[in-house]
Order: sequence, then C-alpha cells, then structure tokens
Amino acid sequence: MNDSIQPATIRVFIALAPPDDAKDELARALAPAYAAHPGMRWNRIEDWHITLAFLGELPVSAVPGLHAPLAELAAARRPLGLALRGGGHFDSRVLWSGITGDLPGLHRLADDVRTVVKEAGIPYEGRPLRPHLTLARARRGDLTSVPEAAAVLDGFDGRAWPTARLHLVGSDDARGPAPVRYQDIVSWPFTGA
Repeated sequence: MNDSIQPATIRVFIALAPPDDAKDELARALAPAYAAHPGMRWNRIEDWHITLAFLGELPVSAVPGLHAPLAELAAARRPLGLALRGGGHFDSRVLWSGITGDLPGLHRLADDVRTVVKEAGIPYEGRPLRPHLTLARARRGDLTSVPEAAAVLDGFDGRAWPTARLHLVGSDDARGPAPVRYQDIVSWPFTGA
C-alpha cells in the first residue's frame, strides 16, 4: 500500500520574494506589533511574497504546463528594483506592507504573467494588482489589532533590492489557527539584458 498519496489538486500562485535581508529589516520594524498583538495569525517570514497572479486550486497535472512559458518570461526580463514601504490593512482583517520602486515594471510583469497563465489554458479572472506583501490576519472578531499593527509601520522605508527570481508557488489550504504554508514548486532567475 502507498502511504504517500499525492493530492489531485494544489493551490497555486506566481510571485516575487524579497531577499532575506529586506525581510529581516521589515521584521525588525514589526517587532513592537509582534509583541503587542501575539494573537494575530502572523505569516512566517520565509513565506513573505508579492503575489503577481493567484490561480487558486488547479489540477496537479496542469501545473507543469506553466513551467516553460514562465521560464521563458523570466529569462527575457531584467530584475526590477523594489522596496518595502509603510503598511496598511484591508478591511481591518489583513495587515500588509506596501511596495515601492519600479511599480510600472511590476504591473507590466504581472500583466505578462497573467497572459502566460491564460495562454497555458488556465482560466484567469484575477483582481487588478495591488502591490503588497501580506504579513498577518486578524482572528475572527478582532477588528482592532490589524489597524494598530499597521500603525507600527508608519514611516517604514526599507532598502531597495532587485527582484531575483519568478516563483511558481504551491500552498496548503490551512484552515483554523495555523498559517498557510508555502513551498516553491519551481523558480526562474530574471536574466534579461
């Protein structure tokens, strides 16, 4: 009997990841919020990412069809200069850090990623890109922690960094108190001139 049964579907998204030192810089700025709001559902620092296209649940068999076109897209693009800046929240439920830098380039990259997804035969009707990095979520019924935590990031202006890789990421569908866990399926360097 096979104990390692593979799931038929996987939650998938395409993203950028800040380098470790930029994430560490943001984590240090968040230290007062971590201390003041330990009950929030904080995302693990290693999972922080900037989503370009959230594809949702896909058949596992559909994912390899994205590899070649995303690799080609990354190979044709040069790194973008980005930085983390400030913070905010969506509906008092989701805490985020903002993104600054080459935002027109970031929007073009997201548009191109979404085109690749559609051309690979995966239906995509995603929302317009709102560049951000999700940090935490409020627990049910708590509508004050997230705005208070966002205020800790007022004035935060992280160092600039070049995007290194385009990531195709899979996630579990954690429900309850545990945060969602993310894992790179594959990633490709930006090597364009």
